Amino acid sequence: MSEAASPLRDDWNRHWQEYSRTAEENPAQKYRRELIFSLLGLSGSGAAARILDIGSGQGDMAAALLSRFPSAQVLGLELSQSGVEISRRKVPRARFVQRDLLEQSEVPAELRGWATHAVCSEVIEHVDGPGRLLANARAYMAPGGLLVLTAPGGPMSAFDKHIGHRKHWLPSEIATVLGQAGYKPIRSTGAGFPFFNLYRSVVILRGRKLIDDVRSSPEGTTSLSARIVMAVFQKLIRKGLNSSYRGWQMIATARS
Repeated sequence: MSEAASPLRDDWNRHWQEYSRTAEENPAQKYRRELIFSLLGLSGSGAAARILDIGSGQGDMAAALLSRFPSAQVLGLELSQSGVEISRRKVPRARFVQRDLLEQSEVPAELRGWATHAVCSEVIEHVDGPGRLLANARAYMAPGGLLVLTAPGGPMSAFDKHIGHRKHWLPSEIATVLGQAGYKPIRSTGAGFPFFNLYRSVVILRGRKLIDDVRSSPEGTTSLSARIVMAVFQKLIRKGLNSSYRGWQMIATARS
């Protein structure tokens, strides 16, 4: 069976156990968060904001949201049980619920129309039905609620394929999916040129070595050389220097 067809690409219980430390160290994470924070339109501590984290993973986004907006409420919806368990330990102030948003299910009354804002960061590339996922998430959002979405663009790396990326996106494709899912698109563009693109090029060039490097390290830690590379790009990948639409980081906003 080829890797593209392997069920391991969608085994997020395993992925979060193997790669949770690498995800925390990834310099692209901080860059995306700064973009997202700037587009949420929240001021001060985020009082009265109720933020839905669609595909909340291991809780890093929820932790970052509460660090930036400490008065906000945060709800994470995540497919994998391991992701939910890691998140609850890491961010006890947020609420996390295991939910398969590709399947339509009854939304608890206290959560229906709950969110004033939503974030969906690096999720839609992992699923065969991104429109269905976004449409089902909309039930948790108040009418007119603001969604900020990020997704990868540019070429795929071996690591991307290993963790189940179906495709990388263009801004026009994201706008189309948002519209089909019942949202009103506001903006859809690329960002991150040149340094984000350069970082992604390094990841692509490493190929399968990146997968093997993380797998062979204790508790999903990365090698010294990889940590040095990531530290360098932490300095280079800054929002103010990466504003061009030619960047490979896709970002979009829409209203529910």
